[in-house]
Formats: sequence, structure tokens, C-alpha cells
Amino acid sequence: MSRPGRDDAPDRLYTLTQGRSRSGPDNPFDLVTLVVAECAPVTGMQSEHAAILRITESPTAVVEIAAELELPVSIVRILLSDLLAAGRVSARHPRTSAVYDPDILEQVLVGLRNL
Repeated sequence: MSRPGRDDAPDRLYTLTQGRSRSGPDNPFDLVTLVVAECAPVTGMQSEHAAILRITESPTAVVEIAAELELPVSIVRILLSDLLAAGRVSARHPRTSAVYDPDILEQVLVGLRNL
């Protein structure tokens, strides 16, 4: 059984990222970061960049983009960094509740144990 991105020739991935193996240390992209396109693809743009812009017309998680493109998340993060630097996408983390009610969490735990 093969996994997406694992069977890609290393030289193809090297070419996609222009030889970079990591995105910068200030990269805001993790698996659940929501990405939204700020513009439409333009002529002459790298095909993967154009595909990302089409996929992210509505907010889309980084992991979903990687799955759609069948590329490793690390490669997608580098491509997204390029688009973010060019102002073509914006990124934000999904909102989470800052306060968790311990009583509700305890009820959930009891319910799971009863299964």
C-alpha cells in the first residue's frame, strides 16, 4: 500500500520547493491552520501554487490541502510560505474555546468509560 507523497520522485519534490527542505522558523502553518486565498491564480504561476489558490477559495486546513494535492505536509507548508510572503493567502488558526468546563469533561469521560 502506498501513501500519498511517498512515491513521488525526490527530484520532483526538490523542484517544487526550489531546493528548500524546511519552511522558515516563523512559519504559521500547522496541520489545522486555516488558509484562505486572497487572489485568483495568475498566468505563469507554478501549478501547485495555482492549485492551492483554487482549493483555498474557502477556508481550508493545511492537512486538507496536502491531501488534495497528494503531497507531504512539509512540502505544502513550504509552498504556503511562498504564497503568504507574496500576499496571495492569509492564515489563521481555528477558534477554540479558552475555558473548558471540568464537569462537562468529567461527564464525557464517564460516558466513554461506559461504552
